Formats: sequence, C-alpha cells, structure tokens
Amino acid sequence: MKFRSEIVRVGIERTPHRGLFKAAGLSDEDLKKPLIAVVNSWNEIVPGHIHLNRLAEAVKNGIYEAGGTPLEFNTIAICDGIAMAHPGMRNSLPSRDLIADSVELMINAHCFDAMVCVCGCDKIIPGMLMAACRLNLPTIFVTGGPMLPGWFKGEWVGLSHLFEAAAAAEKGKISFDELKKLEDCACPGVGSCSGLYTANTMQCLTEALGMSLPYSGTTPAIHSDKVKMAKEAGRKIVWLLKNNITARKIMTKEAFENAIMVDMALGGSTNTVLHLTAIAQEAGIELPLEKFDELSRKIPHLTNLNPAGPYYIKDLHEAGGIPALMKQIRKHLHLNCLTVTGKTIGENIKDA
Repeated sequence: MKFRSEIVRVGIERTPHRGLFKAAGLSDEDLKKPLIAVVNSWNEIVPGHIHLNRLAEAVKNGIYEAGGTPLEFNTIAICDGIAMAHPGMRNSLPSRDLIADSVELMINAHCFDAMVCVCGCDKIIPGMLMAACRLNLPTIFVTGGPMLPGWFKGEWVGLSHLFEAAAAAEKGKISFDELKKLEDCACPGVGSCSGLYTANTMQCLTEALGMSLPYSGTTPAIHSDKVKMAKEAGRKIVWLLKNNITARKIMTKEAFENAIMVDMALGGSTNTVLHLTAIAQEAGIELPLEKFDELSRKIPHLTNLNPAGPYYIKDLHEAGGIPALMKQIRKHLHLNCLTVTGKTIGENIKDA
C-alpha cells in the first residue's frame, strides 16, 4: 500500500527531509512507517484540556504498537467559560475556524497519512471536525471527557450554579462567604464542564457521528477508561489507514442526521446548529436549519441534564451513555452508517 507520507520520506531526493526528521529524533525504522499526526489542544488554561497530554501519550503508544510513527503538534484552545461575559468572548467563535485552518496547514505541509485529534470543549472539537472533513484522511477523535460535578450542601453542582449564585450574592440572597464555598467546589477537577453545555454536547455528537469510539463522549475525564480508549484509538487509526476509511466515508449526510437526532434526544446546546452546519459544509453536505426542526418533531427528549435539569454527564454515562441513548431512538436512526470502529452504528449499539 502506498502512503501519502512517502513524498517526504522515501527516495534519494528526500535525503534532506529525512535529515530533518532525524534531527527531531526519528530513526530509519520510524521513517519506514506511515506518519500519523497526533493533533493535541492541550494547554494549562482550560480544565477540559489540562489532562490531554496524558491521553496523547496513550495515543502515541497505541500508534507505535500498531506499526505507525506518531508525531504530535498542538492547536490553540479557548475556554468559553473564562472568556464569557466580557469582550474576550468575541474571540471564541473565530478561534474555531483558526483551529481548522491550522490543522489543515500542518497536515498538508508535512504530508501526514492520518490523524488522531485529541481535544475537548466548545470550539475546538468543531474546528478539528471541520479540518477532518476538509482533509478527508483517516481520522479518529479522542475527546477529553466531562468534568465531575461538585458536591455542595447535599447536592450536585456545576458551573451554572456559580453564575446563578454570583447574581444571588449581589442581591443579598446568599452571603459572600457561601458564594466563596460554592466557588471552591463547583468545578472539582479536569474535564469539560459537568453539564450539557456545548463542550459535552459536541463530545456526545462526535461519538454519534461515528468519529470517536463508543462511550467516548460520556466517560468522565478522570476515569482510567479514557486512557485505555486513547491507546485503542492509536491502534485503531493505523487500522483505518490500512483500510482507507477516511473521514468523509464516516461523516455522511445520514451521519449528520444521526447526530442531530441524538442532539434532540439529549436536549443539547443550541450552538450545535452553528457547528454541525459548518462541519457539514466542509464535507460538501447541505444541512439546512429546517432539518433540525424536522427531526426535532419526531425525536423524544430523553434526558434532563444540567443546566436544564438535575442530572449530569456522569449520570448519562452510568445510564449507558450515547450507545444506550441511540438504542432508545434506533427506529429513527440510520443504523448502517460506518464508524471508526469499522462497524456500523447499528452494530455498535446492539448490546448497549
């Protein structure tokens, strides 16, 4: 099988290129294998990203095991929570397109054969999905997973409680001491904010599209299963490459309709309209606003997740995650859609 990366690593005329790869630490043996990009949005600012370096290491180990050569690079990532309610929010949506552009440029300039996108949060997942559609290479997503909710005065709490409590404290309905205690425990660790905001909605819809392994969208960020899934994704990307299963073979019109239906069953963030239409456009698929309305009229709303309800993504995961949710609405879904597992959606959810 001929690989795209041979243009930068095979032949006498590529001696300078190999020399530069060797300067980066690659061996002759590494340069005989396909080059797999590990696209990581890790940084020390965003709680949904601060643990992604560990997942990227697991991905690279899986790629090595399966016979590929992984090479990691990073993209930017903005925290919509920190950027919210001040002029910083003006930078958030434009960052999505910048992320898509940066991934496209890095992959094309260095002639990678395939990529694993390690990401989380609001604009980063859509940006990388847009890039995946543009590039149409074998691609798999490793999403960072949800944050656990905090525990305060006998109930679970999340980020939305902080916005509400800040207003309550300003009006004198709660004390500033109580507000401080809530602030200290509402966001207890790594992961995308614990409720069904845009970040976790997009993680769930990436799985529904077929672009991440089953249960990726809801497995909490702190669970060891995330590391195991990341390693399996590393192995799986080499399999996808060898079988020439590219992003657009998975992200079809029917797959986007599946994602919309899952979104309706979840009651997900309305920002998904912005993102799914942009991703579909990169794949050459028209996804009119009327399609969301049409599908919403036949899909039942099955979950009651924060900020609208009392439950969190961890509860959805414990109830069976996206495979269980999709099984509940399977009569409406396109069950023959291919996924990164190499199996169809129907096969993936059969035993959920």
